[in-house]
Amino acid sequence: MFKDKLSSIMAHVAMLLALESYEPNKPVESIKEKPIEIKVDEVENHEIAMPDISGPVENLPWQYDKEFLKATKEHNANVLMGAFCSVLIDPLPGEEHNVILAASSVKGILVKPNEIFSQNKSIGPYTKERGYRVGTSFAGPNLVETEGGGVCKIATTLYNVAVLCDLEIVERHHHSMPVNYVPLGQDATVAYGHKDFRFRNNKDYPILIWSEIIGNRLYIGFYGQEKGPTVEWSHNIINTIKYPTHYRENSQLKEGENRVIIKGINGGTVESKVIIRYKDGQVKTKNLGISSYYPLPELIEIGVKK
Repeated sequence: MFKDKLSSIMAHVAMLLALESYEPNKPVESIKEKPIEIKVDEVENHEIAMPDISGPVENLPWQYDKEFLKATKEHNANVLMGAFCSVLIDPLPGEEHNVILAASSVKGILVKPNEIFSQNKSIGPYTKERGYRVGTSFAGPNLVETEGGGVCKIATTLYNVAVLCDLEIVERHHHSMPVNYVPLGQDATVAYGHKDFRFRNNKDYPILIWSEIIGNRLYIGFYGQEKGPTVEWSHNIINTIKYPTHYRENSQLKEGENRVIIKGINGGTVESKVIIRYKDGQVKTKNLGISSYYPLPELIEIGVKK
């Protein structure tokens, strides 16, 4: 399912370099997102969306699931407000199990009108006693091992769905370094007891959360009684920080052979907003804040003589 990584990576990436010099501003980047509406009792044969990059989706893997159909009927939540698929690229060690467990835990949660959803309260703590394993997390410019490492992928996907549905974002924290599955400014991280992802249901009907992970694709959808508006993301890259490259010897490789263990990602600062267009013609711009990231260093193994 997910690609395995050598566990020894962690000992070599903990000493990552800090920031480097800034690069010139980059132009605004936009991602347009379609409103989605699928009524459960109108769904006919269609294929599951299997996107190559993360983004909004319509055709979801649980459309004929009996548990899902029962929940939508019970809570009168048969309209897909919005859904997002995070395509998880080369997950770090220990993340697979934790993401699967967290995705299963968030499935079926009901958020009542005016209620605040909290990821930590709903599916945390992310401890060994609750089935979570040690996984990779960010700590400043370093990679560290923590219990529950990887559950931030749930937070990021929930964040994108909440924005699609025009819900009130109560608490959101960005990662200290970029993630490789959503643009800068579109991620969210959690740390139990310290950082949470929270949104308020500002609708007058309950919202049903559903989720599933298939291969390296994490799907989350919100269901209620009306579709979400048209949402367009805009990310203004204020500056960029070039990622450094680290090398380490590996006698298991042929002399002169190189292998990229972690692909570097530039850091920087981004200002994010969304333009929201409602069905009555109203247009609103919502500022989602400024996010700053250390660069994620690239780690390359080099073959040496045995």
